[in-house]
Amino acid sequence: MPDLPLTLYRADWVLPVCAAPIRDGAVLVGTDGRIAAVGPRLAIEPPEGAVIEDLGPVALMPGLVNVHAHPELAMYRGALEDLNFRDWILRLVGSKRAALTEADFHAAARWTMVEAVRSGITTLAATESSGASAAVLCESGLRGVVYQEVFGPDPAQADESIAGLRAAVDGLRAYECDRVMIGVSPHAPYTVSDALFAATADFALAEGLPMAVHASESRIEQMLVQAGEGDFAPGLRARGIATPPRGRTTVEMLDRLGVLRARPLLIHCVLLDADDIRRVADTGSAVAHCPVANARLGHGLAPYPEMIEANVRVGLGTDSVGSNNRLDLLEEARIASILHRARVARPDVLSPADLLKLVTIDGARALGLDWAIGTLEPGKAADLCAVSLAAPHVQPVHDPLAAVFHAARGCDVVMTVVDGRVLYRDGQLSTLDPAGLEPLLADAARRLREVMT
Repeated sequence: MPDLPLTLYRADWVLPVCAAPIRDGAVLVGTDGRIAAVGPRLAIEPPEGAVIEDLGPVALMPGLVNVHAHPELAMYRGALEDLNFRDWILRLVGSKRAALTEADFHAAARWTMVEAVRSGITTLAATESSGASAAVLCESGLRGVVYQEVFGPDPAQADESIAGLRAAVDGLRAYECDRVMIGVSPHAPYTVSDALFAATADFALAEGLPMAVHASESRIEQMLVQAGEGDFAPGLRARGIATPPRGRTTVEMLDRLGVLRARPLLIHCVLLDADDIRRVADTGSAVAHCPVANARLGHGLAPYPEMIEANVRVGLGTDSVGSNNRLDLLEEARIASILHRARVARPDVLSPADLLKLVTIDGARALGLDWAIGTLEPGKAADLCAVSLAAPHVQPVHDPLAAVFHAARGCDVVMTVVDGRVLYRDGQLSTLDPAGLEPLLADAARRLREVMT
């Protein structure tokens, strides 16, 4: 990448995360795309030749980190409403197989990245079967992790599934770079056998790959693991797959199978007890908290305060728009705060300062990227997000943190920067063109409706 212009960004508020908010602050970004200085604007003299960008009434903060999404599923927004979880899964899987192509998944991933950039998300963890996001992350300039999914509830097919996973990962290696990592994801207990879980963990450890697993998400998953019963069991048995009890909980099962040795990102973790939380913490595993999707599907609310008390690494994720409908991490944070305050009947849970950490440095830690991103401090990558504080629904601003997390929305983002490169500014995208994507998504949605009706 050619050298970037030396740029001094000035803003009414700078939110470094690692320090108190700075009124009338500034961030200097070097030609290498890294942060060179952060402080009050009067304390940072513009270097000779620097471009000065006065952003005005905005909160300038680290780029947002979305630790769990499914970019390939953008065409499912609003298509899977009000279903129980088993029917939700079956309709999703069946319609994908019947109606969608690889080209559809790539168009959906591009659409998702457009949404992400416009809402201030600079790092996105994509869990998907197509792997489409790897190429699109490179194209878009965003940062992220692509967890290639693997499926196989029949233990007799574990070797075949692992061979397919190896081939898929090998194909995605070409997209690895400083911004994009490739990982693996044994999908969930109802789609992955014990043998495949263990084999995938061995593969991840041998290859140094990050891992993600949907875990402890729903009551019917819990029933399958604990008793071999529940809504998923009849369908598995109809395919000749035995459903014996597999563990006291999903986390205990994953620990027994050696999966937690890989320190995976455990997605959802709604149904964790004290022993589960201890296992997650002791193994250094992380959690992707997706409160909106979990609430909309009727699963419940993950025990976030208890996990934080146990020093579990927890980041915030939106999940797919098929379960959430929105890719708005600012909204996700606000709703997380409201839900957890209601659950524990306390008004101080997940304060605005906590929410700022949750969508930045905590997400970076959950993905193992806190060495590079998540705070505004010299030496880190210049991944930035500027949230306008000027709209009527944000004014007046008594506290910039409260304004960002309890008044602003994703649509108030006016600038998104990754590695010092401006990807979005005042409604204009620099790397992605959404103009040709809308008809592609509409066509995919039409085909989905045809097979789902």
